[in-house]
Amino acid sequence: MLYYLFRVLDQFGIPGSHMWAYISFRSLLALILSLVISAWFGEKFIKFLKRKQITETQRDKSIDPFGVKKIGVPSMGGVIIIVAILVPVILLGRMRNIYLILMIVTTLWLGLIGGLDDYIKIFRRNKEGLPGRFKIIGQVGLGLIVGIVLYLSPDAVIRENIVMKKQQSSELVIKHNSEQVKSLKTTIPFVKSHNLDYSSIMSFCGKYKDAAGWILFVIMTVIVVTAVSNGANLNDGMDGMCAGNSAIIGVALGIFAYVSSHIEFASYLNIMYIPGSQELVVFIFAFVGAMIGFLWYNAYPAQIFMGDTGSLTIGGIIGVCAIIIHKELMLPILCGIFFVESLSVIMQVWFYKAGKRRGIKQRIFKRTPIHDTFRTQNCQLDPDCKYLIKTPRYPFHESKITVRFWIVTIILAALTIITLKMR
Repeated sequence: MLYYLFRVLDQFGIPGSHMWAYISFRSLLALILSLVISAWFGEKFIKFLKRKQITETQRDKSIDPFGVKKIGVPSMGGVIIIVAILVPVILLGRMRNIYLILMIVTTLWLGLIGGLDDYIKIFRRNKEGLPGRFKIIGQVGLGLIVGIVLYLSPDAVIRENIVMKKQQSSELVIKHNSEQVKSLKTTIPFVKSHNLDYSSIMSFCGKYKDAAGWILFVIMTVIVVTAVSNGANLNDGMDGMCAGNSAIIGVALGIFAYVSSHIEFASYLNIMYIPGSQELVVFIFAFVGAMIGFLWYNAYPAQIFMGDTGSLTIGGIIGVCAIIIHKELMLPILCGIFFVESLSVIMQVWFYKAGKRRGIKQRIFKRTPIHDTFRTQNCQLDPDCKYLIKTPRYPFHESKITVRFWIVTIILAALTIITLKMR
């Protein structure tokens, strides 16, 4: 809203109003505003939750060998994150931008699903929360909305990057088509001068390959949204873990969104130019600010937990943003921590069920998601169960595990950015 106000004031020559045209100014202002909102609103919200006794009651008391008490800590802290994101975005963003609208819809949609889950856990005293099938239906529904909107919207276009040789020279230069087109292409890490075209994968469909390519794109959108959202949800198991990792991932996505919206940077990095994606930078800066601001209260020892209200929303935001800027194939690297967390749970469940069919009680890890393995003492293990991996032998403190996971995410984020020049 303020963007449009100051653009009007600029026409009357009001000093300083021209600053609102700069994406860097609005992005940094969104970062500062989201931090302030997180700090101010967070304190008020925590007091409100404690007064209403909306606190955590289902935590496993046996898992922490250092005796940290998590019972009685307020939950549903994702509300702080959502408010800290949406207020700056609505004030500072260009609300006619289709990408910004999709990100706002994503935030509200998954925030509602996560909120329902937390409501059932806290108020209904049902530790299972919202049944998993309803979460999946909600995530799949969001993926379908995002994929179909990107297919139908005339504003969701790109200018493709093309590698050309200079005349009378072997030097390569990157040019972008002057025509803005709908595209099924996405960036592939480590592959020089190539984008993956979903329609080319479906070439066996003959003259229907473009339509089949869009169907594949929508399916990929559903998979990405669901996978990243669930991965973030599993990663939310230690104080500050998910918020810190997500802030780092957000910085990398903000860089990708900015260079994709700048034709000179896009040419230098040999990636497609995406007009309008600069508004995602405002959203991502607000997202990063909200994550850092939430850490003020969520860092060890946590004064509030984000709950599914926050974790599902965070994962959805990351997945949808990557889809919009055509960088979804880089998520396995960028969100490597989320991927490993999910994979550890899948492997543990599969291995346990395989043993159960043979009458054997067995597990791969001491606990899953994988971060719980590092804080579990061997004396806490089931003596009747066979464990393939019992390391580490002694538990690490929760804060040490969290910071080390942050460091790994920093390395993965740097590697993801470097892949643009490693092709």
